[in-house]
Amino acid sequence: MRLNLSKPLVIFDLETTGLDLVKDRIIQISYIKVSPDGSEERVNQFVNPERVIPAEVVAMTGISNEAVKDAPTFKALAPSLAEKFKGCDFAGYNSNNFDVPLLAEEFLRAGIDFNFSQCRLIDAQTIFHKMERRNLAAAYKFYCGRKMEDDFQAHLADQDTEATYRVLQGQLDMYAPGKQEEPERQLRNNMDDLAAFSKINDNVDFAGRIVWREILDPNGKVIKDKAGLPLKREVFNFGKYKGWGVADVLHRDPGYYSWMLNSDFTYNTKQVLTRIRLREFNNK
Repeated sequence: MRLNLSKPLVIFDLETTGLDLVKDRIIQISYIKVSPDGSEERVNQFVNPERVIPAEVVAMTGISNEAVKDAPTFKALAPSLAEKFKGCDFAGYNSNNFDVPLLAEEFLRAGIDFNFSQCRLIDAQTIFHKMERRNLAAAYKFYCGRKMEDDFQAHLADQDTEATYRVLQGQLDMYAPGKQEEPERQLRNNMDDLAAFSKINDNVDFAGRIVWREILDPNGKVIKDKAGLPLKREVFNFGKYKGWGVADVLHRDPGYYSWMLNSDFTYNTKQVLTRIRLREFNNK
């Protein structure tokens, strides 16, 4: 099924030196940029992580230190990627939990403030797990009717990206209104709906150090806006101020902001905290 797009969608996958958002780096980025007119651009790029790739990662991905030694660093790639991704939505497999947060970190390390909060983030894994609850290989077999190992080599970003693209198209075919009787098993070919369905938490930052919580009145009832939707505010989700409103803490204990900026939190967490601090300052 052709995707119903109002702006370009980047379906992407990363291979990395590990799973730590702070310490690990990208070694391969692959993406398919699909435009509203249906045209597709495919890019597959090795990245020099400027560190040794762990042996277990080499064994899993087949990407050796030799393969990336002459590749550009992410810092060198960042300006062109940011321009290429400008105005796009993003899709991937488990991307909302890992690939998007790590990509955001790499951009910030390169000195580029790419604001993913203004993008719709669609996670084919979340859609799949909510509908069928299996991994990518099973998703490919289920939605595409073929064994993934017959069509692709696992643990290569370009191969997983192609498979994810086909899975997403298969999901929209299978759950199209008219093909499923139960409303809860229907998905419209609409990026707003897919992004909302892909959302699995109320994180403000990708690491979940700051989360959204409903605002309660003195009687403990949820306060709602004119549209009847709950009003929410940012609260800390860790440490001595867990459950406290971020704005309240910034006013009560200004030194906490400096402590977080100088501690081992992700760049994205610090970025979100700084935006809240600037908002509160401008609202004085």
